[in-house]
Amino acid sequence: MQLGGRALLHWSLDAFAEARCIGAVIVAVPSGAEDRVPEGAVAVPGGASRSESVAAGLERVESELVAVHDAARPLVTPELIDELVTRLLDRPDAAAVIAAAPITDTVKRAGEADEVAETMDRDELWAVQTPQVFRTAALREALDTAPERIAAATDDAMLVEQAGGRVLLHPSSPANLKVTTPLDLGIAELLLSERGT
Repeated sequence: MQLGGRALLHWSLDAFAEARCIGAVIVAVPSGAEDRVPEGAVAVPGGASRSESVAAGLERVESELVAVHDAARPLVTPELIDELVTRLLDRPDAAAVIAAAPITDTVKRAGEADEVAETMDRDELWAVQTPQVFRTAALREALDTAPERIAAATDDAMLVEQAGGRVLLHPSSPANLKVTTPLDLGIAELLLSERGT
């Protein structure tokens, strides 16, 4: 997918390259696409699910902390990455810190026949984003001890939570959006033009 004349991945790679707290960058890609990752990043074949791809990349991690990010979030900033890493370093009791934005929409849980079963209290709800920064050992343990849950996991923090790890929310901007639809792509283009990039 192209954004501003470049692959989505390249925008995230730029942000991670500019972040002060980041060393090596490992990118999980479909098997056979390793040569499409630019120099400066290590490419590894991904898995059938998100968490399997993370586990494949994690095999190459040697640091105490690891940041997991989706290339579909091209508007990530170096400042957000550094804030997340610093916050986890400051909280030895936590296993992870994740970027998230408070939900502003009213959220309803559906019941049978598309009837509203419950209106959720949005004051307690956050839209989770990436990057998510983990203590590497905690993420490895969560991935190793929950193989039956890996395929269904929509984010890795969920697996760490289920393994008993403390996961902290770090406020982020809704502008750190995930590009999944043509509308998202248009909004991302607009936000990039406002940044002057």
